[in-house]
Amino acid sequence: MSSLVLLNGTPFSPMDMMWISFYSIGFMLVAMGLIYLSRHKIKNAIVSSIIALVSYIFLFIGFLTMMFVVFTW
Repeated sequence: MSSLVLLNGTPFSPMDMMWISFYSIGFMLVAMGLIYLSRHKIKNAIVSSIIALVSYIFLFIGFLTMMFVVFTW
């Protein structure tokens, strides 16, 4: 089984992939917390929209990194 190789020629180790998956889970947890804040705790519509946008960006980054982990192993 060949390992994934970065552009500079060094392969990803299984520990690196573990850390990437932890970061992905962290991004998704932060997104969940920000969505909760924007929907239930913040009454200002503009601030709530900005926080919701940031949370969806975190969710998208978490999704992409998790798909990277899933499809490379």
